[in-house]
Amino acid sequence: MQQQAFIELHRYLDSHIIGQSHLTQRLLVALVVGGHLLVEGAPGLAKTKAIKTLASAIEGDFHRIQFTPDLLPADITGSDIYRPQDASFVFQKGPIFHNLVLADEINRAPAKVQSALLEAMAEKQVSVGASSYPLPDLFMVMATQNPIEQEGTYPLPEAQLDRFLMHVLVRYPGAENERQILQLSREEHFDAPAPPPLRLSQADVFGARAELRNLHMSDAVEEYLVQLVLATREPRHYGKNLPQWLEYGASPRATLALDRCSRASAWLDGRDFVTPDDVRQVAHDVLRHRIILSYEAEAGGITPDAVIDTLLASVPSA
Repeated sequence: MQQQAFIELHRYLDSHIIGQSHLTQRLLVALVVGGHLLVEGAPGLAKTKAIKTLASAIEGDFHRIQFTPDLLPADITGSDIYRPQDASFVFQKGPIFHNLVLADEINRAPAKVQSALLEAMAEKQVSVGASSYPLPDLFMVMATQNPIEQEGTYPLPEAQLDRFLMHVLVRYPGAENERQILQLSREEHFDAPAPPPLRLSQADVFGARAELRNLHMSDAVEEYLVQLVLATREPRHYGKNLPQWLEYGASPRATLALDRCSRASAWLDGRDFVTPDDVRQVAHDVLRHRIILSYEAEAGGITPDAVIDTLLASVPSA
C-alpha cells in the first residue's frame, strides 16, 4: 500500500534531515499532489540535502540549477542547435527536463529567467520557437531563496509566487537537534550514508495521487476550507484589524491548494479522512505567499503569518 511506504519514507528523511520534519513533510506533500515548493531559509539548513535525499529514494533523476544574474532562459529550457551537416536545427533539452529540479536561489536571476521556469511549472511544457516539448509526467520543482542577503536579487512578483503550491519557511534547529546533526555528520564522514529502506517507483507516486482523490472530506470541512480563503478577500466580516491589514486576498489557486495539501497531510498521517486540523496545519504554507499586505500592516511590522493566525482564530471551524 502506497500510504505506508510514504510514511516510512518520511521517517527515513527525518533520520537524515535532522530537525526539519516540517520541510520533509512538505516535500512529500508536494510530491504526492504534484505541486512545487518555494523554500525560504538561511544558508546551511539542509534545504539542498533534503530534496537530494528525497530524489535518492524515488525512481527518477535529479538536477540542481544554480540561479545567477547572468543566467539565460535557454540555460534552463534548452534551445535549438544548428547542425551544419544537414543544415537543420535540433532541440537540445535543458536541465528542466528532469523529474526533481532544485532551483537554487531563484531570486538571484532576472525576471525573464524566473518566467521561463514558472511557465514550465504551470504548463508542464517548454516552448522554443514554434514547437512545444512536454516535461516528464513526474515533475517537481523546489525553489530556494535566502532571506538574509538581498543585494543583487530580483524578488518574485506576487502573481508568479501564486504558482507555487506552498511557501515553506525553514528555521534553525534546537540545541538537541544541533547535537544530532553533529553526530550524523561525523558518522557520514567515516561511513557512507545508509541507503533508503525502499525505493519508490513512479507508479507508486501516481498510485498515491489516485488514493488522495478518494480521501473523504466532509461538507463541513470543505465549507471551512472555502471560508478561510473567502475571509482573505472579505476581511471586514472577521475582526477590526484584518480589513486594514489585507490589500489583496488569495486567489482560487489557494482553495485548490488547501484542498490538495490538507488531503495529502491527512493521508501521510495514516488516515483516510480530512479534519479541520489538517486544513489549519497547511494554511500558513499555502496562504503566506498568496495574500498581499497593506502598507499600514508592513509599516506596523505585521507579518503574513500573523494575519493568517488571526484568520484561523476568527473563522469558525467545522
